[in-house]
Formats: sequence, C-alpha cells, structure tokens
Amino acid sequence: MLKRLLALTLLAASLPAQAGRLLDMEIVDRASGQTLETYRHRGQHWVAGHPAERYAVRLVNRTGERVLVVLSVDGVNAVSGETAAPNQSGYVLDPWGRAEIAGWRKSLSDIAQFYFTALPDSYAARTERPDHVGVIGAAVFREKSRPRPVTPDLAQAVPGARGESRAAEAAADASATAAPGAKAMRQAERLGTGHGEREYAPTRYTGFERASSAPAEILSLRYDSRDNLAARGILPRPQPAWPEPRPFPGGFVPDPRG
Repeated sequence: MLKRLLALTLLAASLPAQAGRLLDMEIVDRASGQTLETYRHRGQHWVAGHPAERYAVRLVNRTGERVLVVLSVDGVNAVSGETAAPNQSGYVLDPWGRAEIAGWRKSLSDIAQFYFTALPDSYAARTERPDHVGVIGAAVFREKSRPRPVTPDLAQAVPGARGESRAAEAAADASATAAPGAKAMRQAERLGTGHGEREYAPTRYTGFERASSAPAEILSLRYDSRDNLAARGILPRPQPAWPEPRPFPGGFVPDPRG
C-alpha cells in the first residue's frame, strides 16, 4: 500500500525552548510573534498560555538530514485527527529546516487555527478525548538512507516501507459538543487547544522511509494558564500591589471632614 506524508518548505533555524538532539520545539504567540517563555519544573517543560491566544508550534531540524515529526496536541495527531501514536502521519522537515505548525491540518491547502481555550471547548474534549489535554509532543524519526532522486511535489513514498505513516488526509470537522464527562467538567479551569478559524496554509505530499519503527527522539511541552502554573508552584504567585505609606505625601494641612 502506498503511503504519503506532508513536506514543509526549508526555513532558517531558530533558538530552542525545548532542545533535543534532532529537533528543537517551541511555542509562538502569533499575535506578537514572540516565543513563549519555557519554565522547567521537576523534569518537565511548561509554557503559560492565555485564553483566546492563537499560537503555533515551531519545529527546527537540528540535523543535516531530513526528519519526520509526528506532532501531537492534547493527545491528538495534528495532521490526521487520530488519537496520537508515533506510527502515524506527520511533517517532513528538510535538513536544517524550520516550520511553524499553526493549526489542525484540514487539507493540503488549509488548517484550523490552534488557540488556547477552556478545557471543555478544546478540540480533544469536543471529540470526547479530554484525558491528555495540556501537552504538546513531537515524535522524531530519522530517514532510512537511500538515493534521493528529484521528485514532483506530490511524490509517492516507497511501497511497503517499515513503520510508514497512513496517508495524511484532512480530518473531518468536529461536530461533537463539549464532552459531558465529570472529569472534563471538574477541570474546566484548565487550558486546552481549540479548533479555530480556517487559514490558508499550503503543503504537499512527499516520500519518507523511516530508519526504524520506534522514534529516535520524543519531545514534550506542557501548558496551562499562569494562575494554574502558579498554583502548581511552577511560577511564583503574584503579590498584591498594596500602596506603600509615605512619610511626606502632601503639602499643607487640610481641614478634617465634618
């Protein structure tokens, strides 16, 4: 069976937030273009999001060879919409290439934007999969060595390649309402990722044969609101801005009231 994967255009490198041997991954605020600061806590990497804030996942290939990145958002494959597993569809980055994944892949020409939102409004919860909301993951695969002939934009992958992904077809629009489960309702204050407005974001198919069936590397970034990160002890709690008394605050003596 022929398999196909998505390819991305080569871009310049960027500074990492979550640095691996093969890949760097960071979260970008699309309104400001700024990279969200990463906080390290008990071996995990965290970023603070804000409700309604649109974001993108920036991926940077640190190697001189192509790599395949299977991207998971809230436990859901960002290309196919399946419950995420490493052997699924993903994005292929060129040597030293960079890409910003800004939404759920709907077709070869468009995406549904990522944005931070309350857990019940997240795409995962609306498709009855709320258990892994709040984490973004990347499973990275090396490419099996082979001659690299020039191929057209819609290239066919090597038939029968071990560990190859399924075809990266557009996921259907989510029509489910917010998940009614008690767990989702109890955690309504947590942030998840919504299924936002459509946006033009073209890509194409390419061939890629994995060097192994298991990922060479897995990266993850967790996220939540600033208040929740403070409650977990990851960020300091904001201190109330009490006014400081001054010994000489004014001029002449006023009359008292009454």
